Amino acid sequence: MPRFRKLLMDKIIRKAAVYIIGCGLLASAVFVSAQSVDDEKRAALEQKNQELQQIQLQVREQQKKLQETQAQSRTLNTEVQTINASIKTIDLGIKSSEVLIDKLEIEEEVLGSDISVAERDIHMQEQAVTDILRQMQSADTETMLYVLLKYATLSEGIVYAQSLVDLNQSLLVTIDDLQASKNKLEGALQKTSQTKQAKEVEYDNLQNKKVIASDLREEKKTVLTQTKQKESVYQQELKELEKKQLEIALEIEKIEAQLRGQIDTGALPQSIPGILLVPVAGPVTQEHGATSFARYAYKGKWHNGLDFGVPVGTPVFAAEDGVVVSVANQDAYCPKGAYGKYVAIRHTIGLTTLYAHLSLQNVSESQQVKRGDVIGYVGKTGYATGAHLHFSVYDSSTFRIDGSASCGPKMPFGGDLNPRQYLSL
Repeated sequence: MPRFRKLLMDKIIRKAAVYIIGCGLLASAVFVSAQSVDDEKRAALEQKNQELQQIQLQVREQQKKLQETQAQSRTLNTEVQTINASIKTIDLGIKSSEVLIDKLEIEEEVLGSDISVAERDIHMQEQAVTDILRQMQSADTETMLYVLLKYATLSEGIVYAQSLVDLNQSLLVTIDDLQASKNKLEGALQKTSQTKQAKEVEYDNLQNKKVIASDLREEKKTVLTQTKQKESVYQQELKELEKKQLEIALEIEKIEAQLRGQIDTGALPQSIPGILLVPVAGPVTQEHGATSFARYAYKGKWHNGLDFGVPVGTPVFAAEDGVVVSVANQDAYCPKGAYGKYVAIRHTIGLTTLYAHLSLQNVSESQQVKRGDVIGYVGKTGYATGAHLHFSVYDSSTFRIDGSASCGPKMPFGGDLNPRQYLSL
């Protein structure tokens, strides 16, 4: 009888081992097949990355040319060159979005393959656990002491006991593998969700960039039509525009100088970098306050925000959760006079933020937005010689949208603060 039990236990162990090894071989075969597909996809991903890098290099070249053009004296020719450079930049932005969408689709396919492999592993490992448990239940459940005493010799009892220990160890290993496969599946599912969301955002970016490109081409036609393609007409219009810009700048400065005196510093959040999200990925090209640029460009001697020098069509993000209190296009009634297309958001932390010179707004008034939402795209509308984002931060208690004596309705006014104290720059 003891020898029969030993033979039975050996048979159980062999069956479990064969089953586990079989699962491993099947998993290996699936892995080899998936690995071949995965290698092809990774090669495609690398190609897309290289395409994106090349596009970024071309964008930087366009930005360099644009800066050189803007450094020249303002003429009809430089104005047209500036618009042409913006058109080329947004066309590159469109291409970048198309390539990025292709890349995200490939990543989805790779993740789909990972999910399939993980699901197969889980199925096989669950079957292995069930089979081992079934075989363990068919074995004796006596205590270790009883097992040792019931056999004719001590060695037979030890062999039988060791067989049970080995079977239990196989179960523990298989359970660990099962948990690892489930963790892998969960990670792949989460990445797939993130990739799908990123693709949806980029698809929206693509459609909006196409609108911006169309607007820029219309702007070029308008400039050439209004000036009758004559430098003399352009220069006359430029003189009138600069006079108007000075009038508007002085009005804004006078009102906001008073509002800065009404700022309630005790009601403001602490000056901790990171309270507000940096609204756009790019360098700061103009600082806040009484800068030399403000004295030269605005004549009002005060720059009420930060300027970020980035290409036209670059997405602009909400700096914090809040509600959109104003969306306007001042160029519709005050061309190139002030902020152009802008968005203003009131936040629950006592601050209001302004995003100006946009090429396109992506939100509407009274809309609730979350930190990091795309609320618009960089442009050069309003009083701007080149593409950039003007970002202002105000004490909400002083902020208002009001009529302007020099630039029509919906002018933002407020007690401005230095955005740097709330940004991680």
